[in-house]
Amino acid sequence: MIRPASTADVPRIAAIWNRVIRESSAIFASEERSEDEIARLVQEDFWVWDEDGEVLGFDRFFPFRAGDGYRHTVEHTIILAPQAQGRGIGRRLVEHVAAAARAKGKHSLWAAVAGENTAGLAFHAACGFREYGRLPEVGRKFDRWHDVVLMGRFL
Repeated sequence: MIRPASTADVPRIAAIWNRVIRESSAIFASEERSEDEIARLVQEDFWVWDEDGEVLGFDRFFPFRAGDGYRHTVEHTIILAPQAQGRGIGRRLVEHVAAAARAKGKHSLWAAVAGENTAGLAFHAACGFREYGRLPEVGRKFDRWHDVVLMGRFL
């Protein structure tokens, strides 16, 4: 089930998020997220998928860019544990986040997806996101350059 994240979820969220940071180029960060940082993030617009008391994934939205002109535009980050993938959990989280953003007066929801993350690109397309731009070689991780694909969905 989907529920708001709490500070009790922080260790599991950190485990899910940091595995992706360590093992993939889906996220260009090289430093893992600290539990203190995640504890701050879960205070607002952050939801988890809880299955029998175990967090299997999360989705959150946050300002797309600084500045008043962007106040109606948000970006999201969704990450699932491997055992949660392919079960419809991600789509349900995205729909929940889109509804929550819409309820807060947001106009569009965006994702910055690594160009080689074919699963992430297909997932977002299946959730109603459209590709609006590709930024070549803007990220660097594992000694390689990576493209970012900007995908958006109007709410």
